[in-house]
Amino acid sequence: MISTELILLGVAALMAASVLASKASSQTGIPALLLFLLIGMLAGAEGPGRIYLDSPSLVQSVGVVALVLILFSGGLDTSWQAVRPILWHGMTLANLGVVISAAVMGAVVWLTLGYSPLEGLLLGAIVSSTDAAAVFTVLRANGVNLKGNLEPLIEFESGSNDPMAVFLTVGLTGLVVGTHGSLIGLGVGFVWQMALGTVAGYGMGRVITWVVNRMRLSQEGLYPVLTLALVLLTYSLTAVLGGNGFLAVYLAGIVMNGQNFVHKRSLMRFHDGVAWLMQIAMFITLGLQVLPSELLPVIGTGLLMSAALIFVARPVSVFLSLALMRISVREKLVVSWVGLRGAVPIVLATFPLLAGAPHADAIFNIVFFIVISSVLLQGTTIPLVARWLGAQASGQHTFHYPHEFTPNVSASCRLIELTVGAGSSAPGRTIMELGLPPGTLVVSIRRRGESLVPGGGTLLNVDDRVLVLAEAELMETVRAALL
Repeated sequence: MISTELILLGVAALMAASVLASKASSQTGIPALLLFLLIGMLAGAEGPGRIYLDSPSLVQSVGVVALVLILFSGGLDTSWQAVRPILWHGMTLANLGVVISAAVMGAVVWLTLGYSPLEGLLLGAIVSSTDAAAVFTVLRANGVNLKGNLEPLIEFESGSNDPMAVFLTVGLTGLVVGTHGSLIGLGVGFVWQMALGTVAGYGMGRVITWVVNRMRLSQEGLYPVLTLALVLLTYSLTAVLGGNGFLAVYLAGIVMNGQNFVHKRSLMRFHDGVAWLMQIAMFITLGLQVLPSELLPVIGTGLLMSAALIFVARPVSVFLSLALMRISVREKLVVSWVGLRGAVPIVLATFPLLAGAPHADAIFNIVFFIVISSVLLQGTTIPLVARWLGAQASGQHTFHYPHEFTPNVSASCRLIELTVGAGSSAPGRTIMELGLPPGTLVVSIRRRGESLVPGGGTLLNVDDRVLVLAEAELMETVRAALL
């Protein structure tokens, strides 16, 4: 039997290697999640680590818990003010887009691999959603800085489309193995799950905020424990009642972001750290589960499916979902290209594996190959494609200040960076002439790679990156003045 000390040594080594990989990712542009997966594969049975893991149920359990905490952290870091202008676009992409992508991929699988239509739809559903962890990491680490509302749209879609993919995967798995009745019953179940998940998410977001403000715990260190427990309660209670727990925790985080509660900034940092820990744990566990030798036989099939997803299914889903909206063809192409796949499809691939569905082993390996190829091709070329399509804002990456220098202002204040638009009234005017509401502070301006400390008489130019501190309710006014 392996001693506890050796287990802890192995865990510590994997975590330390992942942190170093994350640093290397920010310097090389290689997505961190790919490096986490590679660390897991190197530590696996066919790598130097020789750790044998063949437990899809364990992988699924780790993945579900990790997704719950990652989605909550993503919601907690999502400002309602940034989401509101693109809410309808994001919800359409996150739901209709997933369905269209699953249908297109299902048709491709059916016509090329000889699977049944339901089995093809199942594989399509598994790879239908973009991955929040992958999208957030690549966009922020590489300093992509997409113009306008493209970045909030892409991030919101990636954070909110997992519930639909989970629902389709679970429902289609049941249909394939014969435990669910019909497509009609699946549709009724979808309405119920989404409705209950929405109500539970909004309600629990309010409840968690109220509890945190009213508990008045004697030790500050207990507040992270309390919120962690309430997040897990939100997911599990919603799921037990038949709702979509993933949607509930994501909405609960967004609701909390718009509220004032004690220790808000420290709790947001705590959950951000937990989300990173969960990403590392999830990706390493997924890397341990797969054997490189099992990927070799599916290289041809995997390349075909990757190409179908990247160049056909994803663009079709984006263009059809956003057909009635005022978004240019170039912007739609950018949204299509940033549709990164990550850990979620691999976790979803364990559902048919555990249910004993036909072709489950092949589906798992194909999905793993699709994820790796998606991250390698799309993840490393997003800045290049954004520049080529003219969707990248000029200037340096978004300003991130150290946590220890966070301004000591009210919890309702927000720090946001906006790019001065050519169509706004701001270019050629001074900051004083903008008529920004009282309580708004222009902290800095980044212009042609240099940071300026502004004054009231500072003239604004097109593409200036303006860092503004203001109360949450004033953000729309600030946006209107600068964009």
